[in-house]
Amino acid sequence: MYRDNTRKVRIGSRIIGGGEPVLIQSMTNTPTEDIDATVKQINALDKAGCDIIRCAVPTPEAAEALKEIKRQISIPLVADIHFDYRLALAAIDSGADKIRINPGNIGSEDRVRKVVDSAKEHRIPIRVGVNSGSLEKDLLKKYGRVCPEALAESALNSVHLLEDMDFDDIVVSIKASDVMMCVEANKAFAKISDRPLHVGITESGTITTGNIKSAVGLALILNAGIGDTIRVSLTGDPINEIYSAIEILKALKMRTGNIDIVSCPTCGRTKIDLITLAENVQKLAAGYDLPGLKLAVMGCVVNGPGEAKEADLGVAGGVGEGLIFKKGEIIRKVPEDKLLEALKNELDNWQE
Repeated sequence: MYRDNTRKVRIGSRIIGGGEPVLIQSMTNTPTEDIDATVKQINALDKAGCDIIRCAVPTPEAAEALKEIKRQISIPLVADIHFDYRLALAAIDSGADKIRINPGNIGSEDRVRKVVDSAKEHRIPIRVGVNSGSLEKDLLKKYGRVCPEALAESALNSVHLLEDMDFDDIVVSIKASDVMMCVEANKAFAKISDRPLHVGITESGTITTGNIKSAVGLALILNAGIGDTIRVSLTGDPINEIYSAIEILKALKMRTGNIDIVSCPTCGRTKIDLITLAENVQKLAAGYDLPGLKLAVMGCVVNGPGEAKEADLGVAGGVGEGLIFKKGEIIRKVPEDKLLEALKNELDNWQE
């Protein structure tokens, strides 16, 4: 398993690589200069299960804002830098726990060295990012097209650039919107380097298409033993990225998670608003520390205590009402508008 043998890198209070648990990342979509909005979003993502957060730093004001943002959050903060090396230096001075750069768009080697020297002085890692849309011209000429081998070589060149500057605290990301190209590029890199990998399918799309692409790509990469930290990139509220990432890791048995929710797909027998109920139950469950508990949200008595009898707790819909059951046994009947409240009461007082 490549993951077990990658180098360990500390990012604030967290460690990736070397067989450590795969950590979940996301990125804020608020203006970083808006400290209140950014802090609010980060803390919501933290509560949902985000391990590391990244903020765009497109302006000096955004770099300066990191100081106060970092003071009000409890998870590691990564500064995302493009084009201007001075923003990287300012973000480091503001206390960023890691810097994300693409050496190819930072500018001259001297500018990259300034960032490296500052990161070394502050003892923080650098993540070098490579994606299919920014492949170097010489590699395009060499391979004739964007391909997994070209992406892996580009990433290795970035690693060598930092190593030549006597910098060793390196994380690598190789991303593409083409799922299989991304999978094969990460596999190719894992064969030639022991640097920890941040993996994900970039620009994967909306919640529907993005989740499908990300689940397929990340499952193939992670199940091959590759990847030390992940991001599910979705067009929308970043909190959905956390929910999706958790479910992907749980499906691969790489995270026990908290409450495991199962719900039926609905059919003509369903007489309650099961879709809304299931969504609200998922939000409710995120607030409990009950790892391993299985919670079922089922549309009717056919799919209730029968098909979900292995669930610890659940609800089976009726006509404007529902049955609450534990371990396959019905314990009471509740009006539809009280079902969420009834489940909350059971979770509040849960005992094995």
